[in-house]
Amino acid sequence: MVELLFPDFRKVHRQRGSCGVPDAPLQHLSGPLLIIWGRLPAHRRRLVADFARCLEGEIEIEYLPAYAPELNPVEYLWGHWKHHELPNLCPRDLWQLSEGARRALVSSSSYSHHRLLEAGFFI
Repeated sequence: MVELLFPDFRKVHRQRGSCGVPDAPLQHLSGPLLIIWGRLPAHRRRLVADFARCLEGEIEIEYLPAYAPELNPVEYLWGHWKHHELPNLCPRDLWQLSEGARRALVSSSSYSHHRLLEAGFFI
């Protein structure tokens, strides 16, 4: 994300020892940029922490809990598919995976539909 918004950040950061971040990418925002990330090691690197510290007040980073399917309700559906609808599926290509997922969605139990509807997803 840092390199996507600010491609030269790593080089400038090392050269100057400070932020050196151009204002342009953040100018169009009306408030601080909130990034919600999983706990991927790359998201917790020192470079990312330094970047957030340099832009204090303009950028905020929050991390999702280690495992919280209630924050990503499609996890319930994936879990159901993985264990009941598509166990041991090894698709040859993306098309076969897509077809298997489509069939599983159509034939999913009312339990899966209920959990997604509770979360505000419509099927």
